[in-house]
Amino acid sequence: MNLNIKTVAAYMISWLSCTLMSSCDSKAQYRENDASTFQVLSDRVVQGHFEGKALSPTQMVSNYQSLGKNHVSPTITFKFAINGEDNEMVSGNDHVFQVIADGNAVKTPVIIFGEHFVDQRTIPKGKALPKDQSLTIRLDMNNVLKSFEEKGYYETFNGEKIYQENFKGVYVAGGSAPMTWDFDNLINHPALKLNDDDEDGIYELDLVLNPSEDNSKTASSWELSENIAQYPQYSSGSVLIDALYNMSLEEMLLDIESDGTFRTGKEWAGVWTRDISYSILLSMAILQPEVSKKSLLRKVKDGVIVQDTGTGGAYPVSTDRIVWGIAAWEIYLTTGDKSWLKEIYPIIKKSLEQDLHTSYDHSTGLVRGESSFLDWREQTYPAWMQPVDIYSSLNLGTNAVHCQANRILSQMAQELGEDKLAEKHQKIAEGIKKAMNEKLWMEESGYYGQYLYGRNYLTLSPRSEGLGEALTVLYDIADKERAKNVISNTPVIDFGLPSIFPNIPNIPPYHNNGIWPFVQAYWTLAAAKAGNEEAVKHSLDALYRPAALFLTNKENFVAETGDYADTQINSDRQLWSVAGNIGMVYKLFFGMEFQKNQLLFKPYVPEAYGGKKALRYFKYRDAELDIQMTGFGNQIASFELDGKKMDHPVISGSLTGKHKVKIELKDNRPTPQGINLLDNQFGPETPKIFLEGNQLKWEAVKGAKSYKVLVNGEGLGSTEKTTWEINLEYYKEYQVIAVDAKGWESFASEPVEVFPEGAQFMVELEDDPEHIGVLSKDFSGKGYTEISHKVNRKLLVHVEIPENGVYALDFRYANGNGPINTENKAAMRTLYLDDAILGTVVFPQRGKENWSDWGFSNAVKAALKAGPYIFLLDFDPANENMNGEINQALLDYLRITKLD
Repeated sequence: MNLNIKTVAAYMISWLSCTLMSSCDSKAQYRENDASTFQVLSDRVVQGHFEGKALSPTQMVSNYQSLGKNHVSPTITFKFAINGEDNEMVSGNDHVFQVIADGNAVKTPVIIFGEHFVDQRTIPKGKALPKDQSLTIRLDMNNVLKSFEEKGYYETFNGEKIYQENFKGVYVAGGSAPMTWDFDNLINHPALKLNDDDEDGIYELDLVLNPSEDNSKTASSWELSENIAQYPQYSSGSVLIDALYNMSLEEMLLDIESDGTFRTGKEWAGVWTRDISYSILLSMAILQPEVSKKSLLRKVKDGVIVQDTGTGGAYPVSTDRIVWGIAAWEIYLTTGDKSWLKEIYPIIKKSLEQDLHTSYDHSTGLVRGESSFLDWREQTYPAWMQPVDIYSSLNLGTNAVHCQANRILSQMAQELGEDKLAEKHQKIAEGIKKAMNEKLWMEESGYYGQYLYGRNYLTLSPRSEGLGEALTVLYDIADKERAKNVISNTPVIDFGLPSIFPNIPNIPPYHNNGIWPFVQAYWTLAAAKAGNEEAVKHSLDALYRPAALFLTNKENFVAETGDYADTQINSDRQLWSVAGNIGMVYKLFFGMEFQKNQLLFKPYVPEAYGGKKALRYFKYRDAELDIQMTGFGNQIASFELDGKKMDHPVISGSLTGKHKVKIELKDNRPTPQGINLLDNQFGPETPKIFLEGNQLKWEAVKGAKSYKVLVNGEGLGSTEKTTWEINLEYYKEYQVIAVDAKGWESFASEPVEVFPEGAQFMVELEDDPEHIGVLSKDFSGKGYTEISHKVNRKLLVHVEIPENGVYALDFRYANGNGPINTENKAAMRTLYLDDAILGTVVFPQRGKENWSDWGFSNAVKAALKAGPYIFLLDFDPANENMNGEINQALLDYLRITKLD
């Protein structure tokens, strides 16, 4: 069908004047166009002056334009970063410069590295940063270069030594595009690297601020151009939903690569384990089982599921790869393909066996590892947390995925006649569920906490974690009463469900201050399962608004503004967003639940979305279904198959040929449960604490009204002061949480250890120099020991324990095989005492080729009696990482701490 150009032109002309009038010169005006005014109607979405309209099921137009660039502040904040790391000044001390331009290029003063600069000039009222503003940033690095020459290194504000041979350049980080505060990725932004062309020690960088050529506009029109006739055809009383469904089918086709696998989105080539898995679960198992199978198998290596690259070298810092198993099972349920079941079973079994060895924390019953899909450190974790701290954390969503994956492996084993294994993994699943409800549930809030985190002692972050909250309902981790509480109490905002809530201050939008349509889709399904009409309606509106206005299924958008342009990274036709949009038709409206031998229907149609619905040419195994449905609600009045009324709303998996299904809903209105609709909120900044004598001290946190003091992860008391007297007699770990006037909390501060003399000691690990494979400095004692595939696969450590007690054992290590934020070379080993496994020790990457950056591994706890011991650090088969070739670290010493 050809797009009616005259019709589109008429709409564009009628919108043009109001679009021009909507240009804003303040944040307040910008907010006039936000969700407080948006409506989802049968043929359009209206948000302030903007409108996304369906002209037909195959044509849409939109006049949406991002307003984020219309009033950018001329005040910029920034810092310099040697080797791209946050090492110039303490956190919070940023350089401030006023870009007062008047149409001319601007230069900063020459700023000395490490000396705080604040521009005292006043910005004229109403002054905004012009588009395409040229700025030259100038930096004096002579103090650093002189230190290199005299000492061989430069010592940063926090005592870190940067050696001359490791100096790779200096970058600028900041909050105004194209700058970014993402220190983990700065080194991957060559356009933010300063240069000293005349070698006078003055480094410079030319930037263009507030660039006009970035994506401030979406497409103004969409017309179906791909052939989608082979896929189920959906029609309803809403031409808007019909068009969005068809647009999503088209984007699904565009996301299929020439090799028959899915790409992750327009801007994301290749298969990503979690992306493809969550997409399959939402709808791709139904529509593209063969492409889904091939994509999943692309993420298998040496018989185990591949964890994508990420924090600290990914696995086992990140451990959500097992969602692959849930997706593979979904394909089996939709197709009934026994050969597929036999192919995936050993992969899931072997992967979970490795996870049980490396990632399961038997002291809590939970699974260690980074938040599922929230894999950008500072976007969801406090800045002080290193990758090893993230490995030690116990996250809501990741545990929900492991709980369900163990259940599914149990069902697979039962299906294939392995009853003992089935029983084993069912028990593991029930154990995770029990631990989640005991350790992550927040009774006062009525939903689950984000994660347990800390060092030797853990505390619960009370932030909500959107995907994890949804999965607890969908995977029956929450019982029926808790499920209702989760849906009605978890904070939502006008634009939808934030990834986390409250947001983290001074972190740009992406996971933080962001809403992801695929998460919104899972939340919609969870709300329907809990029977919360208001939550389902609010969530559907939040899902359809951006798709209609942006005319594509974006990866994410800013929670605060509903806009797509100011997130750190974004993409059109993001696969899991596409899958979520389509999934609302199959899994929400028609309520399809695929089971081993049948297809069950559990429709949920909010009253506002009621009316006639038809789904033709729907293929279920060897059958083709023509499904008609009328009404609204979540109760079925009648269910007919080929004109015959059925007692149960199911289709047998053995059905073949063409059939007609007719569903009539009861038009019931579920009992109102309500939602926790709030304004977008940010928690306070994380306090930075230090010890002075027997006084715990910290600087006042902006906006904080009080402070909670924690000892060993538990609440000790509250104060409005910035000091707290402590006991130095026993080992303790202290933390402080800032609380604002609304009760929102900051993250807990980095723990400060207090211990009496003799409670902590070290055992040096020094090897023959010929075994030292790389150059490193700043080690303790005479040297260090290398561990790798070839060297010291078994390392014996002799220790004399002075007295009975519980001890924490960790290793000072270096791993320069990769950056802190990506690749796959995290090292790990198993720590034994005699024949007993004490735990897995993880040595994540700490910086590319930076072998002098030393840190500590995770701690393994053991109850020990006084006397001599021989510990074995062994390279078990389960300690293989995703790289397979490089599994290497340098060990300086074993640190042993007697706990309270």
